[in-house]
Amino acid sequence: MFVYEKKLQYPVRIQNPNPKLAAAIISQYGGADGELGASLRYLSQRFSMPYPELKGLLTDIGTEEYAPVP
Repeated sequence: MFVYEKKLQYPVRIQNPNPKLAAAIISQYGGADGELGASLRYLSQRFSMPYPELKGLLTDIGTEEYAPVP
């Protein structure tokens, strides 16, 4: 069982919205060339890789793409 709370982990207060900057940021995370797309490509290629050594490499790269940007 779990409890779903629609609440941000950290409060966000936006004083001056910038739609162009928001579009650029969201394209890097969820766009065709973003982190999520790259991660899914690496992880899907992993399942068709015939060499076990390279399967591990693709898994490592794919999961690294999921890591948060510092």
